[in-house]
Amino acid sequence: MHFKLVVAFVEDHKTEPVMKAAREAGATGATVINNARGEGLKTSKTFFGLSLETQRDVLMFLVEEHMAREILETIAEVGEFEAKPGTGIAFQIDVEDAVGISQQLNVLKEKVKEEV
Repeated sequence: MHFKLVVAFVEDHKTEPVMKAAREAGATGATVINNARGEGLKTSKTFFGLSLETQRDVLMFLVEEHMAREILETIAEVGEFEAKPGTGIAFQIDVEDAVGISQQLNVLKEKVKEEV
């Protein structure tokens, strides 16, 4: 079985809806890193040295490669990445190998059989 790592940077108030949608699209779990910071095309504004930007969360989903694109598109839609500038970004990376996922493999095998 081959995997992709889907990484999404989302506004913190969109973390839960994105996580729920990704699960509905086939993700079996995620790792969340809270309070990440980043900059887009425009630098963030400050007020007396305090940043006025919204906090971001980093969501990482290790998913089976056949489901990766649908999960990625679902994340982008729910996170409104294309609709509003600066709302977030998501991408996928090929994973060469993974360990510690034996519990998820049985679930994934059934889902992949249904998809393919």
